[in-house]
Amino acid sequence: MKIGYARTSTDHQKYSLENQTEKLLESGCEKVFSEEVSSVSSSRPEFESALEFCREGDTLVVTTLSRFARSISDMWKHIEVLQEKGVSISILDINLDTSTPTGTLMLNLLGSIYQFEREILLERQKVGIAKAKRDGKFKGRVPTAKNKSAEIIELTNQGMKPSEIAKKLGIGVASVYRHRGV
Repeated sequence: MKIGYARTSTDHQKYSLENQTEKLLESGCEKVFSEEVSSVSSSRPEFESALEFCREGDTLVVTTLSRFARSISDMWKHIEVLQEKGVSISILDINLDTSTPTGTLMLNLLGSIYQFEREILLERQKVGIAKAKRDGKFKGRVPTAKNKSAEIIELTNQGMKPSEIAKKLGIGVASVYRHRGV
């Protein structure tokens, strides 16, 4: 059985969930797991469900390697789980299938290249942000709760509970405690 997995972290990505799901179904997947969660998130519940669902002889299909793993160590952790179950991996955009020794070799090589590419991208991003900060073009996130300090103090003085204040102002309860002036 072919089992598909689709993921996107935002709805602005090149590979939207709909696009990925369509490709997975076209490739013959009988069941598709999908989720919208960041790749840096520690939890990918649908991915874990897909791994759990796979049985011996199945193939886990993803549209691109970045949907499967975030790093070489992450990739190997998941590959070992699938290998123990007798499950192969198919990556559509590079036409790779680990049911062959050549496919496994290529996955190792490409996984290393993907990780290298990601690290270079993150380094360039850091340099760009540092330059933008120096030039005064990047100021970071606007401190929402700090801008509402006066309202937080006023509502606290009126006897409103921190959880009610947080809900009313659309901020976290911890921010209320931090800025309530008590």
